[in-house]
Amino acid sequence: MSATPQNTDNQEIDLSQISKRIGNFFENISASIFKGILFFKRNILWVGTLFVLGVGIGLYLDKTTKVYDNEIIVSPNFGSVDYLYAKVDLISSKINDGDTLFLKNVVGIKEPKKLKRITIAPITDVYKFINNSDKNFEFVKLLAEDGDIKKIVNENLTSKNYPFHLLSYTTDKETSDEKTVKPLLNFLNNSNYYKIIQKECLNNVKLKMVENDSIISQINGLLNEFSKTSSGASQKSDKLVYYNENSQLDEVIKTKDALVTEQGQHRLELVNYDKIIKDSSITLNIKNTQVVNGKMKLVLPLLFIGLFILIGYFKSYYKNQMAKLKS
Repeated sequence: MSATPQNTDNQEIDLSQISKRIGNFFENISASIFKGILFFKRNILWVGTLFVLGVGIGLYLDKTTKVYDNEIIVSPNFGSVDYLYAKVDLISSKINDGDTLFLKNVVGIKEPKKLKRITIAPITDVYKFINNSDKNFEFVKLLAEDGDIKKIVNENLTSKNYPFHLLSYTTDKETSDEKTVKPLLNFLNNSNYYKIIQKECLNNVKLKMVENDSIISQINGLLNEFSKTSSGASQKSDKLVYYNENSQLDEVIKTKDALVTEQGQHRLELVNYDKIIKDSSITLNIKNTQVVNGKMKLVLPLLFIGLFILIGYFKSYYKNQMAKLKS
C-alpha cells in the first residue's frame, strides 16, 4: 500500500525535471537570439559592407558569366545508336580532361574552352517505338509480362532503340550553328563503315521503290481492264457480278493500297537517310538558371555574411577555451 505515494512522488519529480529542462531549452534559445542581435549590432558596419560587396560582385558575375544549354534532337540511322553514344561519350571524356586540342582539331569546335558538358539520352516514346512494327510491339509486350512497364520502357535495352535522342551540351557563352552544331554533326557523321551502310540502304530503298512502282502499274492495268470489262454489254455485267464475288480482286486492291503506303514511307526514308545521324530539331542558347547560375547577387551576400558569422563564432569559442585553460 505504501508504494503508491512513492510512485506519485517520483512522477512529480520527473515532471518537474522535464519542465525545468524545457524551460532551460527555451531560455538558451532566447539567449542565443539576443547574442545574435548584439553581434549584428556591434558589427553592423562589417555586415553592411559585406552585403553591399556581395551584391556588387554578384551582379558583375551574373552579367559577365552566363551559362547556356543547347539541344539537338537526332535520329541514328542504319543501326548506329551504339556508335552515336560511344562518340558522345568520347567527346564528354575529352571535355572532362580539358583536351581542347582534340575538341578543336578533331571535332572542329570553334571555341572548345567554352564547351563545358555534353550528354545524350533517348526521348522516351514507346508509341513511336511500336508504331508500324509488330516485332517491337511483341517485344515490349513480352518484357512487360515479367516486370513494371514503366521500368521496361526506360531501361537501357529498350530506350536505346527509340527513334529520337536528345543531344544536350552546355556552353558558358552564347554559341551558334557554325561554332558547335555543324562541327558536332560532322564529327558524328564521319564514319567510313556507316557511309557504306548508308549507300547500300539508299540503293535498296530506291530499288524497292522502282519494283513497287512496277507492281502498282501492273495492278492499275489490271483494274483498268476490269473497268473496261465491267462496262457495256449485259454479258459483261455477268462478269461484274463474278468479279465482285471473287475475293482475289479485293486482295489486289488491298495490295495496291499497302504498296502506295509503303512508297510514302520510302520517300520519308530517303529524306531521313541523307545523314547517318540525322538532326531534326536544333535549339540554341537557352539560358541556364539552375543552382546558382544567374543568382550570384543573392548567393554571395549570404555567403560573405555567413563566413563572417562563422569566423566570429570561432573567435568567441577560442577566447572561451583559452580563458578556461588560464583559470
